[in-house]
Amino acid sequence: MAQSKRWVNYLLFFLTIISTYFVGFLWAINYVYAGQELEEVHGLLNIKIVFNPVLNRLSLIYSLSLLGILLGHELGHYLTCKKYRIEATLPYFIPAPTLIGTLGAFIRINSPLTRRDELFDIGANGPLAGFILSVPALYFGLSWSRLVPALSGEGSIEFGEPWLLKAMTRMIFGPVPADQSLILHPMAMAAWVGLLVTSFNLFPIGQLDGGHIFYSLFGDKAKKISYIIVGSLIVMGVFFWAGWLIWAILILLLGLRHPAVAWVPARLSRKRQLIAFFVLIIFLISFIPAPVTDSGLLDLIR
Repeated sequence: MAQSKRWVNYLLFFLTIISTYFVGFLWAINYVYAGQELEEVHGLLNIKIVFNPVLNRLSLIYSLSLLGILLGHELGHYLTCKKYRIEATLPYFIPAPTLIGTLGAFIRINSPLTRRDELFDIGANGPLAGFILSVPALYFGLSWSRLVPALSGEGSIEFGEPWLLKAMTRMIFGPVPADQSLILHPMAMAAWVGLLVTSFNLFPIGQLDGGHIFYSLFGDKAKKISYIIVGSLIVMGVFFWAGWLIWAILILLLGLRHPAVAWVPARLSRKRQLIAFFVLIIFLISFIPAPVTDSGLLDLIR
């Protein structure tokens, strides 16, 4: 990659730091003031709150934790490409005014992939790195999270919980009473986003990481399951979270077909087969059918 073009990567990364920092500020406010009387909180919400050192520190924790997870994911791909002398760009981060502050990151692979073992390693090493970074962030973030009297559901946004988050919550807090709500520390919120991004990328379809892994294992048989996956996304979009409909459209626009690679080696090593099984476990414990609850297409219509 030409040195003169790397300023785009650096600029996007800087802008993503800013966008995630401001979103982190909102999560920090939610974390610090959850459980307090509304009148008391309204009295604090003025221009001076921008200079609150506690909120700024928590905002920075969210931003750096999330970007660290996303960067680790993309470096997993990038460094594997370098290992196989495959030309690839530095990560492109996408700043966005969303509930998480970004639309993720990606690298561009500019050389053709010719071997199935290389394709497998490039596809698997990204989510593996992102997951490995998400787990300690989730543990420590949950350790610093708070239980407060149950919040009213009216006007509030509730997020779905992956199985890993549920298991760690029970390990740290025990069964959470029905009259209490768990308020995630910004680091735990960043880990939640990391798990969400990991599960997104592990769908076994098209140009996603899961698509690379699945194709390297099963070849053209992967195309048959692609239609099932798209259909499942549409169903989940109707009943669980409307965002799945957008995800299905994006996948269709990118295409369901996977560029062919040489069927070399004839069979992936036992080590890679075990990694594939571990990646499947990662998907199952990270996947969230409804990242935002009560937000399926039918719910929005109602």
